[in-house]
Amino acid sequence: MRVSSSPSRPRRPTIHDVARVAGVSRGTVSRVLNGGHHVSQEAADAVNAAIRTTGYVVNRHARSLITGRSGSVAFLLTEPQERFFEDPNFNVLLRGCTAALATHDIPLLLMIAGTRTEQRRITRYVTAGHVDGVLLVSSHTGDPVADQLVRAGIPVVACGKPMFPAVRGARLGYVAADDRDGAREMVRHLVASGRRRIGTVTGPLDTPGGVERLAGYREELAGSGLPVDDALVATGDYSRSSGAAATADLLARCPDLDALFVASDLMAQGALSTLSRAGRRVPQDVAVGGFDDSSAALAARPELTTIRQPWDRISAEMVRVLLAQMDGESAAAVILPTELVHRESA
Repeated sequence: MRVSSSPSRPRRPTIHDVARVAGVSRGTVSRVLNGGHHVSQEAADAVNAAIRTTGYVVNRHARSLITGRSGSVAFLLTEPQERFFEDPNFNVLLRGCTAALATHDIPLLLMIAGTRTEQRRITRYVTAGHVDGVLLVSSHTGDPVADQLVRAGIPVVACGKPMFPAVRGARLGYVAADDRDGAREMVRHLVASGRRRIGTVTGPLDTPGGVERLAGYREELAGSGLPVDDALVATGDYSRSSGAAATADLLARCPDLDALFVASDLMAQGALSTLSRAGRRVPQDVAVGGFDDSSAALAARPELTTIRQPWDRISAEMVRVLLAQMDGESAAAVILPTELVHRESA
């Protein structure tokens, strides 16, 4: 009986194939694959064209053995898992960072560490060299993660101004929207529309956004000659339910409230539901302004006047600053402007 042999598997193209097609040396191809340093633009274009022609795929394991790098970056969210699925901002930021890293052929690993146990486990994993850098999102005062990673020499870029004295300044890079100025612009808009009893629902006061947006609210009220009344301040945690509960507290304390600055669009959705149950019309009785310009702003009824954070630019800048650190540059700080978006709620 004749046994037919199975067809042999096609040979995978190698770096030598790329060099032959491009008409350059293997060393030139290697330099292009590792960042393009000391390679002419003509040679780089030829190598990239040859990669497309041959279908060459980088062997990441082999590269990591040579370079000492893992070839990947972590997106580390220090919040409970349910917050990742509820808050649209995290998903927008994750997509933007993934897209920005894809242009450098670097995969992004999502890590969620909402408890101290999870944070310790992920810190051990990262400091063992499994990723080359960390995009750190939504850290709170007292979180040990940033300090431990920076002390271990891991490149880290935070989303938002750092609140960790041990790693503040040049040691911890960050990219942030101008939270304080955005809050001031929203309050200025509410004052200009004739509102005089303006309350606020803050974010958590152990986070950069919570602190900065509350400071901007207070500064603008004082600058407008309006009293800064602590009875008009309630604190939420960026969730929809916390916005609803905080607004109920404000209405109980200050029934003459005629405007509300809410430190996130998701919390503002909760505020709108509370105002509706209380029989308060928006914006006729109470004007409401949010912050973020997330999908929650458009889903709200009425649609939210809000402060737009430039999420595309934030994610792109976080990646740029992190890659620069991974290449040996000092940590950098970037603050981006926000924008007032007029809709129906205020």
